[in-house]
Amino acid sequence: MIYYQKDIDNIATLTLDMEGRSVNVINHEIREAFIPVIQHLQKEKRKGVLKGVILTSAKKTFLAGGDLEYLFHANDPKEIFRFAQEMKAFLRALESPGVPVVAAINGSAIGAGFEVALACHRRIAVDNPSIRLGLPEVELGLIPGGGGIIRLLWLLGIERAYPILSNGKRYAPKEALHIGIIDDLAHSEQDMLQQAKQWLLQTPEGRRPWDRADASIPEGNARQLKTAKLIRHLTARLAKESHPELPAPRSILKVLTEGSKVDFDTACRIESRYYTELVRSAQCKNMIKAFWFDTNYIKEGKDRPQGFGRFRPRKIGVIGAGLMGSGIALAALLNGKEVVLKDVSKLIADRGKEFVESRLKEKVARGELNIQQQQEVLSKITTTENAKDFESCDLVIEAVFENRMVKQKVTREAEDYLDDFSFFATNTISIPITKLAEATRKPAHYVGLHFFHPADEIPLVEIVQGEKTSDETIARAFDFVQSIRKTPIIVKDVWGFYAARVRNTYILEGITMLQEGYSPAMIENLGKQAGMPQGALSLADKLSLNMVLRYEKQAAEHYGPRYIQHPAVKVIQFMLEEVDRPGLKKRAGFYDYPMEGSPSLWSKLTDYYPSDGRKSRTQKELIERFLVAQVLEAVWCMQEGVIHSIPAANLGSIYGWGFPSFRGGVIQYIKDVGLDVFITNCKRLQRKHGQRFQLPSKTKQILRHDPALFQS
Repeated sequence: MIYYQKDIDNIATLTLDMEGRSVNVINHEIREAFIPVIQHLQKEKRKGVLKGVILTSAKKTFLAGGDLEYLFHANDPKEIFRFAQEMKAFLRALESPGVPVVAAINGSAIGAGFEVALACHRRIAVDNPSIRLGLPEVELGLIPGGGGIIRLLWLLGIERAYPILSNGKRYAPKEALHIGIIDDLAHSEQDMLQQAKQWLLQTPEGRRPWDRADASIPEGNARQLKTAKLIRHLTARLAKESHPELPAPRSILKVLTEGSKVDFDTACRIESRYYTELVRSAQCKNMIKAFWFDTNYIKEGKDRPQGFGRFRPRKIGVIGAGLMGSGIALAALLNGKEVVLKDVSKLIADRGKEFVESRLKEKVARGELNIQQQQEVLSKITTTENAKDFESCDLVIEAVFENRMVKQKVTREAEDYLDDFSFFATNTISIPITKLAEATRKPAHYVGLHFFHPADEIPLVEIVQGEKTSDETIARAFDFVQSIRKTPIIVKDVWGFYAARVRNTYILEGITMLQEGYSPAMIENLGKQAGMPQGALSLADKLSLNMVLRYEKQAAEHYGPRYIQHPAVKVIQFMLEEVDRPGLKKRAGFYDYPMEGSPSLWSKLTDYYPSDGRKSRTQKELIERFLVAQVLEAVWCMQEGVIHSIPAANLGSIYGWGFPSFRGGVIQYIKDVGLDVFITNCKRLQRKHGQRFQLPSKTKQILRHDPALFQS
């Protein structure tokens, strides 16, 4: 697990290589393995036969994060606190053998893995843009638990350390060097080890700043006026920008503030207390459930049709060089694919390539790519106006505008040049896949691949299975989506598929509140308080009221006589037919969109839908309505077979339309509040607001077994 080798200069190299794992992971096992190694180093130092230590890895990664399964189930505060303190003691021992230690980082080091690197006296990383470094625990509702906050406090000061700890970002090596969390870059692993040895030979002492009497925290501690003002500013900004149900960023600031006033070891105990509190929080458990258990369930292909070999596409075609098509092309290019980008003219297709190039330049500027990699990626894109160039493609995705005839036309043109082993995908957001497939000679090879804008950034793709789409095509589509490092969820070919269908309930509920006499500003603010990324009315404008109404009409067609019209429909019809305000595209919807300046709520909206001055006592119920409306629709989707698993439903809701991550997704929301409480709440809302809050009959059956986690 830990290989020890000492050279003639008395420099010891510790190489991490955990057996039976593809990556090295910080857990009880490796911590216990380090104990005798550190004891041996201390003996060597006392004998005078140890000059320094290099810590590196035999695997492609340096060291991954901690044991999330343990943290998910841990609830005893004494046990959690002890766990955090033992981790800190291990890292204190690593940085205190009396000799300098260098972390020779040959691969990614994330979370607790990077805390190990921070416990070394110097950090040298290979300049490989694919490597990621950092402390992104905040994305799981957590903070670092091994002293990482306190070490960054002493290395960088509060002003520089806080954004690194609170933004959840994983940094490429050049970025990491720029912000000061590593000390140097190396051209290769050999260069890295040579640099490490050279530094050790020139560095006689191994004491950290916090262990020296003459050292102080950069820019001062919280007792000093300048730093106290900075903390007040950060606190105010945090209150404005961060949701109160996401406590981790606040805990980070508190640890930095309180920790700056005391000695290092006391500060580490403070960090452990806040860490313990967060590990036990519902928000942390929900986020670990979504981003660890649910994510791994999807990654392992549990929803993928079985019995088909792995599909490894090398070359894809994209029809449509607009923002969506270019974004899809970029996502494929960044993951090693060749891309043929087609539009009605090569000139227009070239504009798509220019978009790709501009985004690649941004990545170079941030250190995520180097110039050579940028050129290699760009060399893999071919622009064309001729469908014949799709001949060697493994799949073709059309991303033209939402018109059935146009989509079917480009499908037929491309299909003439595809072989029997390739398939065709459409990026439609509202047209049934089965209807579009009528234009193809191979409906079994036709599938929906619904990317979300911006396609190169949003980590979700809906795979839509038409009536004749084969399971093999679904499996191939699943493999392709994973190959471009996105999360695939398989959905049924019904109106809105999954994400848009459920998202629409949030929009419709907000519009209904407007009709009920709640002020537009209150509706928007409460949507955000619920944890949604934007208010229901502004989201309606962004999507367009025509599309919102289109989904509701499709629902009416689907359910037939059983359909009960949503009360929001009358408002939408008024906005479209009476005042001609369809949304953002026309710069007129529930908001006004001036050519310059920020959007503002339409001043005449309250003339048509006046507020009746309802008091804040109703705010809790409005927030509940926003969330429950979405959760119920998601359960209906599961009951109707629109989506096939709880993990897919949860991740689809978080990535697809921004359901609050601290709730763990739409289905986890029910488990979070408790099934009995949820049922009671739904019955109360149904009595007050109608059948749209009716509980699906199979709710208990759906929740009985969560395949990503355990039998509940």
